[in-house]
Amino acid sequence: MPRAGVTFTQRMGPISDLVVVLAVVLVVVMMVLPLPPFLLDLLLAINISLSLLILLLAMNIKGALEISIFPSLLLITTLFRLALSVSSTRLILLTGNPGRIIIAFGDFVVGGNYVVGFVIFLILVVVQFIVITKGSERVAEVAARFTLDAMPGKQMSIDADLNAGLISESEARQRRQLIAREADFYGAMDGAAKFVKGDAIAGIIILVIDLLGGLAIGMFQKGMDLTGALSRYALLTVGDGLVSQIPALLISTATGIVVTRGASENNLGADFTRQLFSQYRVLVTAGVAVAAFGLFGGLPKLPFIALGASLGGLAFAVRRAEKGQEIEEETVAEQQRLEEARKPESVASLLQVDPIEMEIGYSLIPLVDESQGGDLLDRISMIRRQCAIELGVLVPVIRIRDNLQLNPDEYVVKIKGIQVGRGELMVNHYLAMDAGGVTEQITGIPTTEPAFGLKALWVDAAARERAEYAGYTVVDPPAVLATHLTEIIRTHAHELLGRQEVKALLDSARESYSAVVDELVPELLTVGEVQKVLQNLLREGVPIRNLVTILETLADMAPVTRDVDYLTEYVREALGRQISQIYQENGVLTVLTLSPEWEEVIADALQHTDRGLTVALDPRVLQQLFGVLGQALEEHVLPYPVIVVSPQIRMALKRLTERALPRLVVLSYNEISPDVQVNAVGTVMWKHAS
Repeated sequence: MPRAGVTFTQRMGPISDLVVVLAVVLVVVMMVLPLPPFLLDLLLAINISLSLLILLLAMNIKGALEISIFPSLLLITTLFRLALSVSSTRLILLTGNPGRIIIAFGDFVVGGNYVVGFVIFLILVVVQFIVITKGSERVAEVAARFTLDAMPGKQMSIDADLNAGLISESEARQRRQLIAREADFYGAMDGAAKFVKGDAIAGIIILVIDLLGGLAIGMFQKGMDLTGALSRYALLTVGDGLVSQIPALLISTATGIVVTRGASENNLGADFTRQLFSQYRVLVTAGVAVAAFGLFGGLPKLPFIALGASLGGLAFAVRRAEKGQEIEEETVAEQQRLEEARKPESVASLLQVDPIEMEIGYSLIPLVDESQGGDLLDRISMIRRQCAIELGVLVPVIRIRDNLQLNPDEYVVKIKGIQVGRGELMVNHYLAMDAGGVTEQITGIPTTEPAFGLKALWVDAAARERAEYAGYTVVDPPAVLATHLTEIIRTHAHELLGRQEVKALLDSARESYSAVVDELVPELLTVGEVQKVLQNLLREGVPIRNLVTILETLADMAPVTRDVDYLTEYVREALGRQISQIYQENGVLTVLTLSPEWEEVIADALQHTDRGLTVALDPRVLQQLFGVLGQALEEHVLPYPVIVVSPQIRMALKRLTERALPRLVVLSYNEISPDVQVNAVGTVMWKHAS
């Protein structure tokens, strides 16, 4: 008894190797030794059966690699047919009796008329050589070229999936092997198609040789006249040619099917019926057109009307099947919905908090709806791109949802579920702001510009041109919202930079600067420590786009200290030229300085705890500091509120003033590039208590 689970082909493995070897040897022997007619009949029947088997196999495969031996099979079958042609030619010329199959093809298939036989033979050769073989050869050539060109891209795709963890190492190895097999197969098919082409040419030459040789033997050796020689040898030659060309035509058709067959989930027959007869509207149209040919075209009515009715009936059946499938899909969907409703409520999705989101009142929906002319989504895409260029931060996708609890004209911006900005817009109005050059006051609805807190007016479309002529800066509501959102992102960029975002930045930098990233993380610093340094920079408006310089500085200084505050100061010094350029106007950095007394007081109050750097200043001294800083900023007109202090107290002074004076920029002397022209317009002096 055969073992369970072992297929017939597996049990025949050793024997099949021997059978193939003997078959090839037999093919060679056939070309040398004469065969008896009965054996030639058997081999011709095998040739026809084998070609039909190959054609059916080609029609039922789902992918070309399922029959990967096809190129070698083409060579063997072509050689087998040529050997049969040699053997049949020998029998025709020597005995005039090549076997019953060839005689049957000569007498029965072509009706005993060698002229008809020649015509049929030539038609088969034309169909095979010009139509099928030529097309298969071209398709195989193009497929081989495209497969080889696509190999690098496919390999990179596999490597990307492997690095992303989407596939395992074994799956990646299998995919690479599949790509290599595809390249080998189509490359071999490109050459194997030449076998079929050569077989067609050889068939024509053999036919001519058999005919001329038969006439010569019949007339000069056997004393037959021309008519008798033609009747005998021409019919045998045509029969021999047809016996060879019909299997060759089947093999050529199989070749065309294989090289034109893309990967599919079904065989050729299933795909043929599913794709050709799936559109009932097309079937109805074709049926009406075919029936019209029979009714009005002067053509035979019965066949065209019958075909039109058949197509109509097929269209009706396809439509009924589609309706049944739609009803079944709706039933399945309804059952799934009911099953989901019966399941315990899943609250996991409710626990997720969006990094940044915007809620709008219902009156502001037209700003978002593209069908109503809203372009806010495009503006938000530009904001994210602008923040990536200016700050070096990948801003998460901003979720926008309507909230009926808000006022109709109101919007709210939240970061991690907490409100950080709010404003109101009037959709059909424009915001007119006084930037200092107003020559004429206009009337409007008083409001406050949400991004910078400037006094402004809402004016209607009719008053827009007048407001612009009067010197107001006039913007539309989407621009107001976009500006406010941009400022919120800049202010809270450090909150949007999580460990996952930092890891994405490091992975991107590793592609071009793998040495510094591999040296820094995780050998010297963790991702969390790098994140804290980057957050410190963003909190004070320092872009992190120059990530390579930041990482190299951290790699240099991390062996000295892992204190995040000190590392931040070292990075700021490395980015000094960039920081100085941010606050320059016309090439000049206009700043305030801090008196030595104040620097000494702050330095003495510095304390290093387990929570980092802290400043223990007396509240009265701290209040006095705020007072003198505010007074100095009012007395001196600066393009940017910048104060320069010693490196030792820079971060401490920023931490002291970031709540009371959030827009105050604190720089250290080490952060100012030597080539920057500095204009110190004043000094914040120490005032002794009276």
